[in-house]
Amino acid sequence: MEFNLSQLGLLFFVVFCAVAGIQVLYYLILFRRLAVYKAASVDTNNNKPISVIICARDEADNLVKNMPGVLVQEYPLKHEIILVNDNSTDHTKYVVEEFQKAFDTLQHLELKQEAKMIIGKKFPLSMGIKTAKYDTLLLTDADCVPASENWVKHFQNAYLPGIEIVLGYGAFHKKPGLLNKLIRFETFHSALQYLSYALAGIPYMGVGRNLSYKRDLFMKNKGFSSINMIPSGDDDLFINKVATLRNTAIVIHPEAHTLTRPKNTFNEWMRQKYRHYTTTKYYQPKHKFWLGLYSVSFGMLFPFCIASALFFNWWIALSVLGFRWLIQGIIFYKSMKKLNELDLFPFFILFDLWMFIYYVITFPSLWKKPKQSWD
Repeated sequence: MEFNLSQLGLLFFVVFCAVAGIQVLYYLILFRRLAVYKAASVDTNNNKPISVIICARDEADNLVKNMPGVLVQEYPLKHEIILVNDNSTDHTKYVVEEFQKAFDTLQHLELKQEAKMIIGKKFPLSMGIKTAKYDTLLLTDADCVPASENWVKHFQNAYLPGIEIVLGYGAFHKKPGLLNKLIRFETFHSALQYLSYALAGIPYMGVGRNLSYKRDLFMKNKGFSSINMIPSGDDDLFINKVATLRNTAIVIHPEAHTLTRPKNTFNEWMRQKYRHYTTTKYYQPKHKFWLGLYSVSFGMLFPFCIASALFFNWWIALSVLGFRWLIQGIIFYKSMKKLNELDLFPFFILFDLWMFIYYVITFPSLWKKPKQSWD
């Protein structure tokens, strides 16, 4: 019996070292790319006109708060802001009309009929794209506000030759409380992945709160036609389909972020995340493999660490975990600094433990049917 326990403990430790090693490799080979990223110098003389598109349904209050930040952008060339009002029943129409009196760049596209057989906001977004005058599109949501008046400029500057997609960071407002920090850390953790993957030449998603691509790219790929029956995915699934090694860039300057008010309760946040994760099953196989390997190795890390500590050697097990935390901490610090989330760094080990619980909670969403909702 003693021999068997010894063998079992060694097995636990070997598996623990393997999954910890996989995690370290992800941080050193993949996530390090965001930590050391430096934007290329740009020639601002190459800037071109741009169309900003915002879809809204019953978002009058958010538009009052956030539209001024979009309308006062300092961009020297022609640009337009298209507000797609999708069958709103509140006073969205009148809010937009008031803004139009002061800003001639604002276009109001009012939809008064629901699209049949097209779920979510893909139809209003498609209508906004088809209405756009300019080839470069910049997308955000009605509940978002640009972090600066140079938001448009930073995105346009990222369009070097051959680039058709620019991925941005959609941050959340910093507020007191634990829930705010949990939401912001999960958002940072997701951004660390999709931005690093893009830098590695395997882009797999973007976030509709802060995303840009070429109108011609949208048209050539027949828009959202292949994903119209999926409620979500107007951002991540479209990018998963059309992004390539050579046509995708990122912009992470703090002035290029957008800011959103986070959910007020844990249950609201979880419902939102469940809805988002239901689209993951539609990713390309190579993306599902690499994302799945990271998630599975992370999910196995702490259980096998505990098993190794109990049945093998506790201080060796903790040493391996400590080395992984050291590498992770270095990458987190540099990446959080770039994404203006550095206040989260002192708690990164606690957040790392929380993410294990978070993965367990959200794991069932990978098999759930997407909710038939607009956003």
